[in-house]
Amino acid sequence: MKQKSTWLKTFRKQGMLQLFVLSGMLYLVVFNLIPMFGLIMGFKNYNITSGIKGIFTSDWVGLKYFKEFVTDYKFGRLVRNTVVLSVLKLVFTFPIPIVFAIMVNEIKNLKFKKVLQTCSYLPHFISWVIISSLAFQFLSKTGVINTLLLKFHLTSGPIGFMTDSSLFWGLAVVLDIWKEMGWWTIIFLAAIVGINQDYYEAAQIDGASRMQRIRYITLPCIKGTIVVVLIMTMGNLFGGGLSGSNFEQCYLLGNSVNADTSEIIQTYVFDVGLAQGRYAYATAVGMIQSVISLVLIFCSNFAAKKISDTSLF
Repeated sequence: MKQKSTWLKTFRKQGMLQLFVLSGMLYLVVFNLIPMFGLIMGFKNYNITSGIKGIFTSDWVGLKYFKEFVTDYKFGRLVRNTVVLSVLKLVFTFPIPIVFAIMVNEIKNLKFKKVLQTCSYLPHFISWVIISSLAFQFLSKTGVINTLLLKFHLTSGPIGFMTDSSLFWGLAVVLDIWKEMGWWTIIFLAAIVGINQDYYEAAQIDGASRMQRIRYITLPCIKGTIVVVLIMTMGNLFGGGLSGSNFEQCYLLGNSVNADTSEIIQTYVFDVGLAQGRYAYATAVGMIQSVISLVLIFCSNFAAKKISDTSLF
């Protein structure tokens, strides 16, 4: 009874904090855990007219929809676009926030430093709907960018940024960097600020240059943060890496002209699931991507633990 009384007293003392945690747990249960039962649809001949009850009472079809997706004529293109776009984002969007955080940390003018940080992370709060609208305004054939290029005779004709399929991947990566670089810089900058300043003072006394201090002190000290963020990025690789924006970008910036490079697994799932009403088939396709992402998390975590002795679990 004494132990129970102590537990209740601690819980009441931390009431607001416990409520904050419980609300987060409730959100995960309602929006992440309970919907997991819907995965059963991927193995059943489910029809929306049968309602929620139909998820459990529909006829079992096994791996029928999985086989259908693998043999679909779009399968190769969807996988290629999803993988290439995700890998490009991993290669370019992951290291840039680290480099930018180090650069910001080296700035001595505090006012300029604060302004730079604020300007860099503000785009994170702009939705992809607005960004796509701005992109169309600036990058269309009659937009500001093409107008300036033609005015200064840098091109012989307008460039189809929004319609040329060969430019879509580059456009998606650049917009992603602009939107999310500043936000993830905050995490790496917080790790850098937490480094003991005695290390830098001792290195400076020993004659270490600024680049040497970055190489031998800053980077090794934030290695744990880098590894954890990398594991999270790998887990959401097919979703868009750090930003998780593949679907929004491809759905809003994609069109019938650049579909050869803009159509990915997520937009395909959205199309066949909601537009065509094939919920069971869409569930099966989405499950394939989720399983691959789960495998990537375990593989990247295992590799990180072996290489740097740092991991999530």
